[in-house]
Parts: sequence; C-alpha cells; structure tokens
Amino acid sequence: MSPNTSGLKVSFNKIMQKTFSVIPDLDKLNQLTKGNMGEMLGIKFIDATHEMIVASMPVGPNSKQPFGLLHGGASVALAETVASVAANYALAPEENLYAVGLEINANHIKSVSSGNVIATCTALQLGNKISVWEIKITNEAGSLICISRMTAAILKRKS
Repeated sequence: MSPNTSGLKVSFNKIMQKTFSVIPDLDKLNQLTKGNMGEMLGIKFIDATHEMIVASMPVGPNSKQPFGLLHGGASVALAETVASVAANYALAPEENLYAVGLEINANHIKSVSSGNVIATCTALQLGNKISVWEIKITNEAGSLICISRMTAAILKRKS
C-alpha cells in the first residue's frame, strides 16, 4: 500500500500553476520599502511573475560588515523582505488575511564585497495557516551567495 500523497500533489500543483493570481506591480512593490529597512538597504523589486518575486540590493556601506563583505544580517533582511511581500501577495485580498514572518534561516555560501545581490523568492508550500518560501540570493554573475527559507504565519485581520 502506497502512502497517501494526494495532499502534497494538490499543494505542488497549486504552487506550480500560479502563486500570485495577478502579477504584482513593481511600482507598488517598491513603494513598500519606503521609510523602512528596505529603503535603508537599497532594496529594489526588479521582477515579478505568477511564480516568483525578485529583488536586488547593493553591496555597500549600509549592507557590509566591518571586514568589507556583505553582512549576513543584510542578506537575511533582503530574504525576509522579499518573502514577506511574496507571502502577502499570495493571499486573496477578499479573505481579509495577512502574513507575518514566523521563522527564517539562511546559509551563507559565498562572500561578496561589491556590486548587487539578487534575491529570487518562490513558494515551497501554500497552506491555510502557514506558507513556506525559498529565497536564493546570487551575485551579479549568478553565483549562489545565500540560500534562505522563511515560514510565514497566515493571520486573519481584526474587523
């Protein structure tokens, strides 16, 4: 007897069809970083499709650690910014829900000291109570700098 995998298949199919019912507008996404850490780090949303959201961040004085390399915390801030935005855009507005970060982890693979890093965020799991997001951060040459995963809690807005 084979294990019941029908739930996994449904979730996988839902993710692969369309994470976002409407492709997020880049101008609206970039307005979300105004007046907060995203703006201070120079995070810019540069691409969005039905399946992913992509943002860039310059490697400079606001994102470097004392030894001249991209700070791991800046990478995590980029990852959480793009995943939090993605988690909220994946929700149907009429359901009166919002998403907040519940847990994030990151593995720093390679250092970078200049240029820009690019974060590509895709859904791994879209559920009723949580969603799980994978964020791959690369340098401009496409080399993996950091791999991160964020779990978001799905909450109901108070009326």
